[in-house]
Amino acid sequence: FFLFFLLGCFKLQNYSKLLIPIAMRRYIDIGANLTDAVFKGVYRGKKVHDDDFHQVLKRAFEIGMDKIIVTAGCQEDITDALNLVKDNERLYCTVGVHPTRCNEFETNGDPENHLNVLKHFINENKEKVVAVGELGLDYDRTQFCSIETQKKYFQMQLELAAEAKLPLFLHSRNCADDFIDIISKKRDLLKGGVVHSFTGTIEEAEKYIELGFYIGINGCSLKTEENLKAMASIPTERLMIETDAPWCGIKNTHAGSKFVKSKWDTKKKKVPTATLR
Repeated sequence: FFLFFLLGCFKLQNYSKLLIPIAMRRYIDIGANLTDAVFKGVYRGKKVHDDDFHQVLKRAFEIGMDKIIVTAGCQEDITDALNLVKDNERLYCTVGVHPTRCNEFETNGDPENHLNVLKHFINENKEKVVAVGELGLDYDRTQFCSIETQKKYFQMQLELAAEAKLPLFLHSRNCADDFIDIISKKRDLLKGGVVHSFTGTIEEAEKYIELGFYIGINGCSLKTEENLKAMASIPTERLMIETDAPWCGIKNTHAGSKFVKSKWDTKKKKVPTATLR
């Protein structure tokens, strides 16, 4: 993991639980996909090692992590996330539908009912649900969900966030014009939020900040030199940093890798040599 802090965005009643003096070097990861099967040792459907989820959490908490917000992006994720966080005072979660999964609003033929299910999750778990999301637009992966469908349910979920008075955990990929147009029209009704895993331009960052949003960055935000310039332009007071674990680490091929000070040796898995007969 990277370990990082959260400066804002939560509903006020949770501030006392989440804000820790910076001098104590305690951190909050604003976005981790802890429901992913990788944390149970399953990679691409194959069991590779034993479930070590609790050891992962233990290591994180021992070196300074104080809270983690578990990202949910579909109804199944939400159920899993709520089960994960309910008995752990350090874990919180989001409720929402990722743009690439928003076809699920129409799967049962009743989008309003699906929205009501999201409302139910929020209303029944107010101490644990700290944001609506992950929601937004993703024009890089329209093979999963059409642009028009994404836009329709992005707007519907913004209305949900306004009603619930919760901040937003936002996703934006190659869609800045439509994203800004949609969210600007409802901005006065919204509580704020963070555009997470930001990979956009300096100009896009400026527009999001002008709208009052924070910018969240992770390893995917640091792939190219242009990315680095865009990230460096973000005012510190508007910057949030996240793991997006188990994804979006900083790879050696990323432009940002030269700034990584911690290094660990890696071990290559030995593959048995095939015997020809």
